[in-house]
Amino acid sequence: MGSRSIRQKGMEMLRRSSVFAAEVMEVFDRSPTDKELVSQSKALCKDYINSRLHRAEIGGSKPEQGSGGTLAEVSSVLLWLGDELEYLRPNVYRNVARQLNISISSESIVSDAFLAVAAEIFSTGVTWGKIVSLYAVAGALAVDCVRQGYPAMVHTIVDCMGEFVRKSLVSWLKRRGGWVDITKCVVNTDPSFRSHWLVAAACACGHFLKAVVFYLLREK
Repeated sequence: MGSRSIRQKGMEMLRRSSVFAAEVMEVFDRSPTDKELVSQSKALCKDYINSRLHRAEIGGSKPEQGSGGTLAEVSSVLLWLGDELEYLRPNVYRNVARQLNISISSESIVSDAFLAVAAEIFSTGVTWGKIVSLYAVAGALAVDCVRQGYPAMVHTIVDCMGEFVRKSLVSWLKRRGGWVDITKCVVNTDPSFRSHWLVAAACACGHFLKAVVFYLLREK
């Protein structure tokens, strides 16, 4: 009887541990939730802005290289692609507030302008190039805000990024398994990849310029 009882307890422990293991694996295997994608988008935005403030020597800190975690890898790739994009058209991603002709002293004006530009950039569909372009806009706008004495606006920009992702990009990101899909942009070793990325980036620049014009016309 005692032996049977011990065996039953052992079976029960094995069953419970197996169920627990299955639940743990499910967490890793499942697609990210809407809330997780939005939270990650805001964390990535903070990293991007932080790197741009550091580069402009007005705050922030140098991004850590080789830090662990999938999101850290995504952030590194996003920053690298952003560098490529900003190198292509440096004037596009500077003085964004002036290009938009907005007063950055008003939280509502900054929010409305950012969301209007974002909506126009993605009006013809979603690509990683456009997403990188939007992050470049966020970084440049944040630099403008800090330089002009409104560092609190950085939080406004980060929140706007999260709101736009929640409303417009979550479904697209889910179909690709989340933010980690962007890392495929730099895995390709094909010599033609760089030229392909430059073409896609130039297209994103074009959408941003169109969005600026659209915003200015709308406001007049």
